[in-house]
Amino acid sequence: MRKEIAKSLLEIEAVFLSPAKPFTWASGIKSPVYCDNRLILTAPKVRDKVEQAIADTVKENYPDAEVLMGTSTAGIAHAAIAGHILNLPMGYVRSGAKDHGRGNRIEGRLEKGQKVVVIEDLISTGGSVIDVVEALREAGADVLGIVSIFTYGMKKGIDRMAAANVKNISLTDFDAVALAAAETGYIEESDIKRLMAFRDNPQDESWMKK
Repeated sequence: MRKEIAKSLLEIEAVFLSPAKPFTWASGIKSPVYCDNRLILTAPKVRDKVEQAIADTVKENYPDAEVLMGTSTAGIAHAAIAGHILNLPMGYVRSGAKDHGRGNRIEGRLEKGQKVVVIEDLISTGGSVIDVVEALREAGADVLGIVSIFTYGMKKGIDRMAAANVKNISLTDFDAVALAAAETGYIEESDIKRLMAFRDNPQDESWMKK
């Protein structure tokens, strides 16, 4: 599944690789990869494959799940579609509480003790999704874990997940994308080592030297 999803994301440019001309993230980090999983929603064939994979991953790894909760905003649609496939209720968690109305941060009905799976589109350092997990735990939810579409596999993210005691299952990851890209001729075989160097230490820009 990892390889198939990786190829699909590359095909629709939801994951875009450019080792020779890196992108600049909001943090200032130079990156050889740019990820926009919102493009999945506008590619029906890939969308069907991804949403079914999310549903299957929930069933296989979190069979006791009672509610799906999407991250705001990118995880909302994926949680809704997977929830429809699984016939499970869904909601989503805002990045912060509303400043009007009831001031909700968690949208949708959530009972204390309910078993929740968080649906996320992308995990890099893990900070935002862990914040969502903590908000759900504070609300009394039993968070079983996360299903993400793509993860970078960065050490900082892995360590944060472990410290927060949260499990993540990703449909595909940076390694699978790099290998799939080399196989299809998207990047050169020699670029794989550079991509892995970036993943292992994004702050070290020596990977940019071919």
